Amino acid sequence: MRFFFLLLAISAFSMSQAQNRQDSSTNITTADTLSPRRDTVSVIGVGDIMMGTNYPEDKLPAQNGAFLMREVEPVLSNADVTFGNLEGTLLDSGGVAKKCKDPKVCYAFRTPVRYVNNLVKAGFDMMSLANNHAGDMGDAGRRSSMRTLEEAGILHAGQISHKTAIFEKDSVKYGLAAFAPNSNCVSLNDIEGAKAIVAQLDSVVDIVIVSFHGGAEGAQYQHVPRTNELFHGENRGDVYKFSHTLIDAGADIIFGHGPHVTRGVEVYKERFIAYSLGNFCTYRGISVNGINGLAPIIKVYTDVAGKFYYAQITPTIQTYGTGVKIDSEKLVIKIIQDLSKKDFPESPVQIDDNGLITYLAQ
Repeated sequence: MRFFFLLLAISAFSMSQAQNRQDSSTNITTADTLSPRRDTVSVIGVGDIMMGTNYPEDKLPAQNGAFLMREVEPVLSNADVTFGNLEGTLLDSGGVAKKCKDPKVCYAFRTPVRYVNNLVKAGFDMMSLANNHAGDMGDAGRRSSMRTLEEAGILHAGQISHKTAIFEKDSVKYGLAAFAPNSNCVSLNDIEGAKAIVAQLDSVVDIVIVSFHGGAEGAQYQHVPRTNELFHGENRGDVYKFSHTLIDAGADIIFGHGPHVTRGVEVYKERFIAYSLGNFCTYRGISVNGINGLAPIIKVYTDVAGKFYYAQITPTIQTYGTGVKIDSEKLVIKIIQDLSKKDFPESPVQIDDNGLITYLAQ
């Protein structure tokens, strides 16, 4: 009998050890599992958004695009502030399509105004209108985009007439400034002008968020070169110098876009920079083949003055004609890990395999 009980005890111990091993193997640390500090705020950034176009031909999704971000809506809406870059215009019909220096790479997007409801449902607070597609339908498109966002309660910045946007939430005041090298946009290449805008914004808000549309486009341009980038004869800026200069001027979080692929991230002077957030939700008008279809949702946690604590990457994937899906293979996390190490080896940023971004201040 004593031997029988000894066997039971050994069996129970073995089962307990096996369970402990299983629990430890599934104990995944993400930003949401960390205990936030009392003064923590969260800001989500995503890349390019173009929810379908009816110009020059109908490439609109079914259900007015309601399915496009449905899977990631719980992620997007779970932050104090959520930001995205709106490619194209919100306009039902009409407008004068833009003309480009090189017609072979000239694309114009016109998305019906009702599609703004998808942005509202996903929880977007701020959008950049500083990019090469904001003027796709001329002044009529620009005015319609701004009016549509405003009526939906979404702030915007980046057009010459609306350089910045400010709002307050839970006693924290946020400001957005957006820049691009394109007509009617606040200039990316006027560094002194950009510094002045950011410094003024920093004097009246707690957290300054900067968006830029810069860098060359395509899969061969994943790296940040630390020099001016030219693309089809256009100066797309020195985004490395631009980002560091604006943090020196008072920026707290910088979200880049423009290359249509994801680039690396770094922390400079305890402030977070994502150099390109890629194609987030671009239905049928922008290529999502291969790495062009991989993009992060990055949730940045800071104190109430913008000092970086940590961040979390949610990896997403698009294929042609589908909405945004969470990528179980976490491919974009691997890309950001690799690019960040190679492009910013001096930045003490750590990115684990689950997308948690931490920083050891020097």
